[in-house]
Amino acid sequence: MEDTKSQYHQIISKSRKIFIDKNSDYGSSWRVLRIISLVDQINIKAQRIRNLQNNINNKIAEGQTAEFYGIINYSIMGLIQLEKGVVDEPDLDSNQIIDLYDKSVNETFELMLDKNHDYGEAWREMEVISLTDLIIQKIYRMKSILKNDGKTNVSEGIDANFQDILNYSVFAQILLKE
Repeated sequence: MEDTKSQYHQIISKSRKIFIDKNSDYGSSWRVLRIISLVDQINIKAQRIRNLQNNINNKIAEGQTAEFYGIINYSIMGLIQLEKGVVDEPDLDSNQIIDLYDKSVNETFELMLDKNHDYGEAWREMEVISLTDLIIQKIYRMKSILKNDGKTNVSEGIDANFQDILNYSVFAQILLKE
């Protein structure tokens, strides 16, 4: 588990840097995105990863790694939007955004630790393509929940799905490096 903690933090550190760099270019423009828009952005990236995994001819040089980083950051944006709500125009400064980013990551990291304890790091025996399929499944679950106005009878909510997608993407990054 110590390897997982260290690897997780390395992936998040790079993801955070990408987020900060893009924030310096675009500010908090993403704050206007509704939840379904963020889900759709994750879907676009996950479908591209799936195409890469299926060896479909690609015209863009970026590979799976860049797309998984995008999914991590869109998932964090989703968690922030769930907490803060959608706005009509960008409203947060860089420090506020990074504080919210770190809070979402820390909560998701704790969830990962709990699940890893209970599941015995079963993800280490999985294939990256399986993690991609699970991300896509979570996207369809989120779309169903959103069509039901966010209500579920027995299932986890949108936030838990964003957290799972974030963690699956970190796991995929770890597996791709190994």
